[in-house]
Amino acid sequence: MATWTGQGLSQQDFLIHDTCVTVNEKDEIEGARSKKDCHQFIPGTPEGHLHRAFSVFLFNSDNKLLLQQRASDKITFPDLWTNTCCSHQLHGQVPEEVDSLDQVHQGSAPGAVAAAIRKLEHELGIPASETQAAQFTYITRLLYCAGDTDPATNEPTGWGEHEMDYILFAKGDFTVSPNPEEIQAVKYVGPEELREMMRPENGLRWSPWFRIIAQNFLYKWWEDVDGVIAGKQADWDSIHKLSCP
Repeated sequence: MATWTGQGLSQQDFLIHDTCVTVNEKDEIEGARSKKDCHQFIPGTPEGHLHRAFSVFLFNSDNKLLLQQRASDKITFPDLWTNTCCSHQLHGQVPEEVDSLDQVHQGSAPGAVAAAIRKLEHELGIPASETQAAQFTYITRLLYCAGDTDPATNEPTGWGEHEMDYILFAKGDFTVSPNPEEIQAVKYVGPEELREMMRPENGLRWSPWFRIIAQNFLYKWWEDVDGVIAGKQADWDSIHKLSCP
């Protein structure tokens, strides 16, 4: 199978056709399920199915972080602000996106990186030629679970995320041309600007995974982006199990 491009597919199509990598809390692969199965928070599977994901943090040459605001048509967490790109490793892709735990513990996550390159092109229009695998650093993994709610009623939507999230950093001045079906806005920010944006009184809504990363890790990493990309703060063996605020 050729690498998935997303061309001509709707958000509903992705739910059916994307095949996520299901794992246990040790990140041991258990099998494969559709994106729909993994993300439905319904009776019988109130937390969906734990699956692998990745979160990319792209910094420019001024060490500003590229944020995105998710499109209104997204099935899960529409309209929320978040990190540069967050999506899923999939079964059946070329290049292979399913990493072995031996690779992960050695600090190599080529499958997660391949998935990131694929989605950066699909969501942000960043050419794959600009995101060569060597530019990415795998830092650590997070485990979290968060249900989505309707902002008008605060009632559960029946969707959510339950993820083993691989954190990836990269730096460069990239060509960005957002896909409006995925993203409604992008913005480069420094750490103080991000802190201001995230103040509750500003009324912006943020993805649960980005909130936990910001609260627990991001600002420390941001103090030395180049060092982090060089692997100085890598924690390949840990799985940080965190509760969403």
